[in-house]
Amino acid sequence: MDQTKGILLESGTNELEIVEFGIGTNKFGINVIKVKEIINPVPITYVPHAHKNVEGIIELRSEILPVVDVAKALGFPPSEKPKDDKFIVAEFNQQKIVFHVHTVTQIHRISWKQIEKPSDMYQGLEGQIIGVIKLNGEMLLLLDFEKIVVDINPESGISLQQVKKLGKRERSNKKLVVAEDSPLLRKLLHDTLSEAGYEFLEFFENGEDALNYLESIIQSGKELTEEVQLVITDVEMPQMDGLHFTRRMKEDNDLGKLPVIIFSSLITDDLRHKGNMVGADAQVSKPEIAELIRLIDEHIL
Repeated sequence: MDQTKGILLESGTNELEIVEFGIGTNKFGINVIKVKEIINPVPITYVPHAHKNVEGIIELRSEILPVVDVAKALGFPPSEKPKDDKFIVAEFNQQKIVFHVHTVTQIHRISWKQIEKPSDMYQGLEGQIIGVIKLNGEMLLLLDFEKIVVDINPESGISLQQVKKLGKRERSNKKLVVAEDSPLLRKLLHDTLSEAGYEFLEFFENGEDALNYLESIIQSGKELTEEVQLVITDVEMPQMDGLHFTRRMKEDNDLGKLPVIIFSSLITDDLRHKGNMVGADAQVSKPEIAELIRLIDEHIL
């Protein structure tokens, strides 16, 4: 990759690269940031009583990794040419997982603006798609890999138990803005943050809607820091991602006063610099809800 491309993706320009892969005749995408490598299938060791979507485990460079059958997870028939299948080795939410897919075709660079939010008509709260991309006359579905993993292992998700362990907490009258595109995660964050004492929460489905809301407060003549005391944002969101949203806030004289915490499955040692570059006040990996609450306590105005 040449330097200019590197810079483009570095600085919160609202772009991403996706790996296109196929299951049957359908086309799907995964954010390149989540992908460690793509390999040809290797023998899988079957594990008794594993979840129905887990084929078993493989050893890759002395690591034992679970293999998820993506076709099965989506309710698609198995591959017609299993020898040509591919394994996508991914890392997010502080864990490595292998996704068994049928084909891997190419990488596309796109803007989050090109990604449309799936409709509730065909999606619903439990949906597995985070976005729909129209590319060259075809539709590519961006899959919610976090959801696929939490379905297999609910323990890996955000839980109220983690908050209850913090003990009795004071109710807070502080107001938080949260940008998170997953309906399921919005509900979980609502429940866990309320349990932690933060009941005044405004939720938005992407950075653009959240930014418009914050700007509207300023335009109304109100004092922004009296209306909002902290912002929490995911990274991967249709229309405007969290890095671009954070950058836009921090470049603005008024909005820049608000502390921003990035809460994303993509926070790893390798990727933390991206959040630093756009001026985030703190970053925490999903599903570390107790750590998120600690950081809210620390940074809130």
